[in-house]
Amino acid sequence: MSFISDLKEKVLSGYEVTRDEAIRLLNEDLDELCNAANEIRKKFHGDNFDFCSIVNARSGRCSENCKYCAQSSYYHTGAPEYKLLSADEIVADAKKKEAAGIPRYSIVTSGRTLSNRDVEQICEAIQRLKKETKLSVCLSAGLLNHEQFDKLKAAGLTRFHNNLETYRRHFPDVCTTHTYDDKIAALQNALAAGLEICSGGIMGLGETMEDRIDMGLDLRKLGVKSTPVNVLNAIPGTPYENLPKLTNDEFCRIVAIYRFINPKAFIRLAGGRGVLGDDGKQAFKSGANAAITDDMLTTAGVNSCKDFELVKGLGFKPHGFL
Repeated sequence: MSFISDLKEKVLSGYEVTRDEAIRLLNEDLDELCNAANEIRKKFHGDNFDFCSIVNARSGRCSENCKYCAQSSYYHTGAPEYKLLSADEIVADAKKKEAAGIPRYSIVTSGRTLSNRDVEQICEAIQRLKKETKLSVCLSAGLLNHEQFDKLKAAGLTRFHNNLETYRRHFPDVCTTHTYDDKIAALQNALAAGLEICSGGIMGLGETMEDRIDMGLDLRKLGVKSTPVNVLNAIPGTPYENLPKLTNDEFCRIVAIYRFINPKAFIRLAGGRGVLGDDGKQAFKSGANAAITDDMLTTAGVNSCKDFELVKGLGFKPHGFL
C-alpha cells in the first residue's frame, strides 16, 4: 500500500494528519493525491456542494496595507469607493441571488473593522434577510469585538468570515497594519458568540508550501467549517502586481492536502479561479466541494449559471440551485 493510500484510510477512520505527514504529501504523485482527496471528500460530504455569493457592501478607502488588495488606501488601483450600502440595497441584491438559486449570502465590507453605527445598520439588513429570504447569512467585516458579535448573532447572523490570508511566518511580509494574531482573535470572538467561522487564505503571495500547510493546520485547530482557497489575482497598482501566477497543479496539490488536513470542512474555491484557466474544474476533482460564485469584490468571478453546469457535470449536487 502506498503512503497516500495508507494515510487516506487513516483519515477515513477519523485520524488527524500530522504536519510531517502533510509535508510528505508535497512530494507524492499528484494524480494519486487528488484522487485520494476526492475519496475523502465523498466519505465526509457525499456529493453535496455549497455555493455562496458575496456583496461588496462597502468598497475602498481601507486603512490596512495588505499588499494584494485593490481596496487598500495605500495603493492606486482605480477600485470603486463608496460608503456602506443601506439595508434596502443589501436586501435587494440578496433577493436577486436567492432567485438565482444561491443558498448562502455574505455581506463583505472594506476596512479594518465596523463602527457600532455600522453594526446597527448591518443588523437591520440581517434581520430583514432572515424575515424576507431563506438565505444563510454570513458577514466578513474585519476585526470585530465581543459585543459586536453578540449583536450580530442576535440579529440572525450564522457565520463570520475572516481569512488568515497567509501563515504567521509570512504574514508580516504581506501586511503590517494588523497581525495574524489579530485575525485569530476575531475568529475566536466569533466562536465565543456562537457563530460558525469561515477562514482560509490566498495562494501565491510568495509563501512556501510549508506555510500553506501550517496555515491549514491552524484552521483545523480553530474549528473552521468553511475554508476559502483563493488564488492571487495580481491587481495592477498593488505591490504584488508582478508576482508569478500559481500553476493549476500547484493549486490542486494544496487543495488536496487541505482536504487531508481538514476532511470535514467545506473547501471553498474563491477569488482568482479565472487565473487557473479551467474555473477550478481540476480542483473540484481534488477535494474541493464549495465555491464563491458570481463576481468577487473588485474583480469578475465565474457566472453562477456556468458554475452550476460545471459542478453538476462533475457529479455534485449543489444546494439551492433551481
